[in-house]
Amino acid sequence: MRITKFLYPALVVILSVFLLLGLSPSLKSLSAWLTPPVALAIGLAYALIFGATHPKMNRVGSKWLLQYSVVGLGFGMNINEALKSGGEGMLFTIVSVFGTLFFGWLIGRKLFRLSTNTSRLISSGTAICGGSAIAAVAPIIGSKEDETSVALGTIFLLNAVALFLFPIIGRMLNLTQVQFGTWAAIAIHDTSSVVGAGASYGEEALKVATTIKLTRALWIVPLTIFYSLVVSCEIRKWEKQNSTAQQQPKRIKFPVPLFILFFIVAIVLNTYAVSVYLPQVSNFIATLAKMGLTLSLFFIGAGLTRRVIVSVGPKAMLTGILLWCVISIGALCFVYF
Repeated sequence: MRITKFLYPALVVILSVFLLLGLSPSLKSLSAWLTPPVALAIGLAYALIFGATHPKMNRVGSKWLLQYSVVGLGFGMNINEALKSGGEGMLFTIVSVFGTLFFGWLIGRKLFRLSTNTSRLISSGTAICGGSAIAAVAPIIGSKEDETSVALGTIFLLNAVALFLFPIIGRMLNLTQVQFGTWAAIAIHDTSSVVGAGASYGEEALKVATTIKLTRALWIVPLTIFYSLVVSCEIRKWEKQNSTAQQQPKRIKFPVPLFILFFIVAIVLNTYAVSVYLPQVSNFIATLAKMGLTLSLFFIGAGLTRRVIVSVGPKAMLTGILLWCVISIGALCFVYF
């Protein structure tokens, strides 16, 4: 369609302009409507109506912009505060992370027969911090673009629901500010949705939710190392089973993607240098990263065409919902009793 030649770039420009308006305190209110779920919904609506009209541009946006944004988010984190806030609940954090990965495998692979990569991506996003975890794990396990898009779409659609549903449930159960903040940080996938839910519940809930969520975000590092080891074992097993007289030379890959290393470097720099001496720079980079993450969701949504959704079916969404219920109920019991 001729209109799509200009409509897609126009949407990218319009969304970018509105996001950048948020850098100005006087114009910030004009960009308040453009949240991550809204950006995802706009991209999804475009894909369902017009299909994949700009696949190359969409691929660059959904992959590289998302990875750069993950690195930038490191400038919004402090290692010392994160470790301090998560010290008391460290045992539950370990149990919840690996428990979620286990139940994700059980529900996704055994119950709904999802592909291994899709199951792993949904489990990773649910266990730690939504899109950031999926972006980190995807290149390690070698997931296809469709698998990554469906996993991200599933996670962020559930985030949009949680953003509005959790405060309602919290007030119905009369959860304290600390209880709600802890519950939201554990059970809601994406950091932006955790912040939104915490802010709508109260100032103390926002503070607790943010610090605990940032602590859990640090688990991206051991998660990527874990999957690197798993994939390496699977490759060696496959090579033994499919060994031939003429083997292709092995291409050595670094076990952890470079952008994850940059993410770690960003956290360290922010903790001991940038946030200490140049806090304005730290806040600016973190803000740009959140904007980039929001814009990348448009690209991700634009990749969820009818063909992709039909080819996967409702299994991914059901997996995400059931896994979300498991971790939400488990976390609620932990803070409530």
